[in-house]
Amino acid sequence: INTNFRKNVHLLLNVFLLAAWGAVLLAGRLYWMGNKPPNFSNSDNPAADHPSLLTRTLTFFYLPAVNIWLLLCPDTLSFDWSMDALPLIRSLADWRNAHTTAVYLGLLSLAWFGLRTRPTAKGKEANGKAHLFTNGRNGNSNGHSYQCNDQEHMNNSHSEPHTNSAQNGTKKHCEARTPLPTTENLVVFSLGLLAVPFLPATNLFFYVGFVIAERVLYIPSMGFCLLVAVGMRSLYVRLRRRSFRTMLMYCSAALVLLFSVKTVLRNQDWHNEEMLYKSGIYVNPAKAWGNLGNVLKNQGKMEEAEQAYRNALYYRFCFLPALLLSPPPAAAYLNTGIILMNQGRLDEAKRTFLTCADISDENLKDPHAHKSSVTSCLYNLGKLLHEQGHQEEALSVYKEAIQKMPRQFAPQSLYNMMGEAYMRLNRLADAEHWYQESLRAKPDHIPAHLTYGKLLAMTGQKTEAERYFLKAIQLDPTKGNCYMHYGQFLLEESRLLEAAEMAEKAARLDSGEFDVVFSAAHMLRQASLNEAAEKYYGQAASLRPNYPAALMNLGAILHLNGKLQEAEANYLRALQLKPDDTITQSNLRKLWNIMEKQGLRTTGP
Repeated sequence: INTNFRKNVHLLLNVFLLAAWGAVLLAGRLYWMGNKPPNFSNSDNPAADHPSLLTRTLTFFYLPAVNIWLLLCPDTLSFDWSMDALPLIRSLADWRNAHTTAVYLGLLSLAWFGLRTRPTAKGKEANGKAHLFTNGRNGNSNGHSYQCNDQEHMNNSHSEPHTNSAQNGTKKHCEARTPLPTTENLVVFSLGLLAVPFLPATNLFFYVGFVIAERVLYIPSMGFCLLVAVGMRSLYVRLRRRSFRTMLMYCSAALVLLFSVKTVLRNQDWHNEEMLYKSGIYVNPAKAWGNLGNVLKNQGKMEEAEQAYRNALYYRFCFLPALLLSPPPAAAYLNTGIILMNQGRLDEAKRTFLTCADISDENLKDPHAHKSSVTSCLYNLGKLLHEQGHQEEALSVYKEAIQKMPRQFAPQSLYNMMGEAYMRLNRLADAEHWYQESLRAKPDHIPAHLTYGKLLAMTGQKTEAERYFLKAIQLDPTKGNCYMHYGQFLLEESRLLEAAEMAEKAARLDSGEFDVVFSAAHMLRQASLNEAAEKYYGQAASLRPNYPAALMNLGAILHLNGKLQEAEANYLRALQLKPDDTITQSNLRKLWNIMEKQGLRTTGP
């Protein structure tokens, strides 16, 4: 008994040292975090912010049971378990409390099994080790010496006899082997490896910023796998019939195969972001839909992204009253508003941006990120108003954005748009101030170089303006928009050939940008390079086949180039899209007159 007691004390000492080392690491982590727990949103861990002590207690006791179930049966997995992924336990009548009780009783039973003290039978060691006595002597036969440096490793339940003989006065030594640890010691070690690394995630010492995080199960899973292996081994030893042992081996192989298949399937979910977020919709729809919307937006799937954002907002609003969570994230409104704006649904975009601007930043995990999203919403709202010609309203929104702007927000685009709004109002001094502020915030901000160059050209500072245009090109020689602005400046200076050269460079670099290609065609036409202008008008019309201005201008250049029937077709198509366009009507009548004089057949009256 004393020997076993000493062994258990030694085992407990090892577990204590392991726990102490974990506490040291935890203390170091807290020190590096400024001796305070991390900030997180109450939506990340709803139970931590719940006012009821009973709800908090029952839920926190339940979470380790859920984690153990994930180890036992990893059927439902998710990249995020926050919000309503795991409903709170609010009463003792909740059936999940039975799950909690069963798990803790099982763990206590394993701990009792590992730490209990049992008497050892004479001549036998635990874990299947035996010392063989022969003829009442300790390994001696016929008076000859027999020595064993260590005990033989035997089957846990069977001792196979072996013969060690010594003849002619010689002696023979059996092979020394390292003793295996006892089953009890393995159980205790496995429990320690399972429980100790998991303790910081239990909300016991401080609240954590997650409900369930599969990443914290990496080390505990080693203890769990060791427990399973010890259990299988003990069961194998206790089974007497060969058929039962064979069945156990087949069951073990099937278990390994099932978990391997699950690993392969889960790896497919992690193949890319879209598949990962789709796999989490069942567990955490609000977070999964929001992240999926971001991915779809980056892929250019705007309609699908919009629906994903709307789904995310729907689930956030559904869970808000029940969970006392933070309001829907401003980023979701920002992304939805941008998509609506790109689709031309401007009124809906305005309402979305305004709603975003009114969201409070209380109880948020990252209020700075929230303020950045609100500022971006106001920036986009001001830009929308600016494009609609409401410059005073745009300025008011920009000023609100500057007031709400967090310190880490990059303000150069906001300042530049302030300058553009003032420039539209012909308040050039104010415009210059904000252009300079934009360049001060980011000296290599290309849009500010271009807009400030336009302002300098308007005020007669031509040399300085050209310097800013060339600086913008130098900052990014692959950006067609820079060549386009410089080309327009050259065109105004009547440097037509240089302007045409810049226009063609711009159209080649940004061949998929309608505005750049369309402007390049205009500049080439003004430089009397009609063949090149026709090429780019045609390219612009292919980019926007239902844009009347593109079709009308393509018809006009074809008219000038003598391609009368093609010109007529484009004029007619433009009038189908915009029947009251007087310029197109006038051009078409002139074209018909020419075609009649040349004896060409027309489709007109």
